[in-house]
Amino acid sequence: MDLNDDMTERPDLGGFPASRPASRVRLPHGPWATALDGLCARFPAISREQWLSRIGRGLVTDGEGRALTAATPFRAGLEVRYFREVATEASIPVAESIVHADADLVVADKPHFLPVAPTGEWVEQTLLVRLIRRLRNPALVPLHRIDRATAGLVLFSANPATRARYHALFRERRIAKLYEALAPPLPGRSFPLMHRSRLVPGDPFFRVREAAGLANSETRIAVLARDEPLWRYELVPVTGRKHQLRVHMAALGAAIANDPYYPDLAPPAADDHSRPLALLARELEFVDPLSGASRRFKSALCLASPPPDR
Repeated sequence: MDLNDDMTERPDLGGFPASRPASRVRLPHGPWATALDGLCARFPAISREQWLSRIGRGLVTDGEGRALTAATPFRAGLEVRYFREVATEASIPVAESIVHADADLVVADKPHFLPVAPTGEWVEQTLLVRLIRRLRNPALVPLHRIDRATAGLVLFSANPATRARYHALFRERRIAKLYEALAPPLPGRSFPLMHRSRLVPGDPFFRVREAAGLANSETRIAVLARDEPLWRYELVPVTGRKHQLRVHMAALGAAIANDPYYPDLAPPAADDHSRPLALLARELEFVDPLSGASRRFKSALCLASPPPDR
């Protein structure tokens, strides 16, 4: 199981099987004689035998799609594409839906617990791989990510020729993202409010924390309903930092219901599908960079009210 694979690997089908995305990595500087040696050093959790098996089946290539061999010389910066494999991958018993699909753009409604793209222990059980198979389009690439624990809308590029123009919407902050959350009341606050803070990596590596210094994250927070014991909040991320909404709500003293990481709680040993994180990516709105038309997509999912007690 490739548990230590690159957590930032990017889906790129290239010449690999259309049912699953390949991953890419650039080999760092090192004293290795072969690319195989470099891969073994880069991913110590993957045995040399596993790499040799993948190479023997043509599942490891360079950036141009040329198959690597066990004797391919090492070169710092060499782009390697490889086909990830997970020996025993658990099924995730949730179903995604397609909100919109055309030649350039796919909008999907992701349920709680389903990863957007292959990472860690998940390959087959991801939104990307399911959509590739369902739409028979190996060129699909997610334009952004939401947490595995979060439900809601995710946009995918369906056409490499127009991908950069849709990516620019996120890079240039020309897309409005609206979330909904259930969390404890904040009766002492005036709404709407803006929460700004500096977010930095936390401990362990997958957590994020607020720190002193210049703010690099900003969230607009409003109240939709003040039903006890949990209020329904509308969250608009001005910036798009990892776990931003979850950290900001916890910092205000209203951690999102069923969040196992903020505040610092002991996470469950396995997914509890009766207690999903009460966070939904509800709406996306933007001007289409191809047609110039205004587009607004809304999730068909909803947050249970109230969710299970924390």
